Amino acid sequence: GKSVIALKLMAEVMKEGYTVFHATGSKAFTTTLRKIVGKSSLFRYFNSFSTDAEKGTDLFDVLIADEAHRIRERSNTRFSKGSSYPQIEELIRVARVGVFFLDPYQIVRPEEVGNSVLIESTARKYNAEVYKFTLKTQFRSNGSQEYIKWVDNLLGIENNEVEYYTESFGVEFKIFDDPESLRQEIIAKNKQKPNSARLVAGFCWKWSDPNPDGTLPQDIVINYGNGKIFKATWEAKDIGKKLAKGVPPAPLWAYDPAGVTQVGSIYTIQGFEFDYVGVIWCKDLIYNWEKGGWEAHPENSADPAINKKKPKDVLDKLKNTYRVLLTRGRKGVYIYFLDSGTRAVSYTHLRAH
Repeated sequence: GKSVIALKLMAEVMKEGYTVFHATGSKAFTTTLRKIVGKSSLFRYFNSFSTDAEKGTDLFDVLIADEAHRIRERSNTRFSKGSSYPQIEELIRVARVGVFFLDPYQIVRPEEVGNSVLIESTARKYNAEVYKFTLKTQFRSNGSQEYIKWVDNLLGIENNEVEYYTESFGVEFKIFDDPESLRQEIIAKNKQKPNSARLVAGFCWKWSDPNPDGTLPQDIVINYGNGKIFKATWEAKDIGKKLAKGVPPAPLWAYDPAGVTQVGSIYTIQGFEFDYVGVIWCKDLIYNWEKGGWEAHPENSADPAINKKKPKDVLDKLKNTYRVLLTRGRKGVYIYFLDSGTRAVSYTHLRAH
């Protein structure tokens, strides 16, 4: 929903003759926008304003910072040391007007520091006027605020009045008994309407480089009983090597129709929506019935940001991750749980089942 408004705003500002850039911290989202719109120079990354920031302030009219919760402390990369300013200062320095769209419940990495307090305090440091708006309605999940609240309640992110799922939400929520049935359902939905469905998973299997012939290794392996084994590939790691025909790079996984044959992660689906999304819920976030609460298990994660850095708020990061995954489907969200206890707690919140 935020990105729809951001792009509409961008178009209106351009009609008025102002210079405007759209920026995000997501390679997948920015690459897809460049592919669709065709004007790549208008769509940039948060870390691409370092040189501009060193030159001075108010270099152009408007900067629209989409997914601003993904702002990092510094713009340092392996190719650039960034500027002498924090990333938020770079973004505020370069434009006369900065517009920041953010959702604090979508922060999933330790280095992401974007929040309203940081943005507002930095803006006032530069003597800027600050206007704050709350988007009270949203387009995500078929526009169902009740479904969003239910997900927040389920994950223990927010205690609210929407404890049980009902079909009146307008979003079909279905739990599958095995991952293969889930995959086949997503493929079937995608055939009914091209590019309308995707399968995603928690980041709990290694993400390997492509094979020498450009095909993808089957990193995701699930033994789900009676000798049945589910195997799948992640989206293609974009490392500059030639991929096999029909294999899109990760940044175009959401846009390319062939993406339905691969499993996406939080880093490729964040910012996107589909009619139907299938989610493989792993054992990095499980519900402990004895303790009556959610537990983080970073040892089960293959994400370096989780299993190596082990942030103090790892539980919040993982809750946010699954919140994002559970809110990518407009018409339906289908789930397969690796952990039986987590599956059971979800059933207790499903009045319709």
